[in-house]
Amino acid sequence: MAKDKKDKTEKSQIVAFKVDDDLANFLDKLPNKSEFIRRAILAQFNMTCPLCTGSGVVPAGLHNHFEHVIEHNSARPCEKCKTSVAFPLSPNGVVPADKARIEQFLNGGPLYCTKCYPAVPPCDDCGWHVMMEKVAEHFKKVHSH
Repeated sequence: MAKDKKDKTEKSQIVAFKVDDDLANFLDKLPNKSEFIRRAILAQFNMTCPLCTGSGVVPAGLHNHFEHVIEHNSARPCEKCKTSVAFPLSPNGVVPADKARIEQFLNGGPLYCTKCYPAVPPCDDCGWHVMMEKVAEHFKKVHSH
């Protein structure tokens, strides 16, 4: 209960801005456009793409150069057992059993293999699976804002 009241008091200000018709139509189709806009703004504070610098578009030369790099570097060691784990660039097409595991990594969390992920306990605050010895680091990185 206390959290719900806190959320409402934090969201007491109304901010307005103009957008073009296409963006307005897109936003109107969302189930909760305020939440979408809040998340988009907060995401921008957290991390800007180093290739597009937040524009969403990269010059052809950068695209051509980094396409090969990304294509050949889509695996990394499991955070726990160090087995090589392949990851997609988006959660689209990921089997339902792996979706939470992959989304955790794509959102900045640790990557675990399918064997280790269920064996690592989830954080009580955000649900990310985090090894016990990395909980303090996790809280500093994810929950200190």
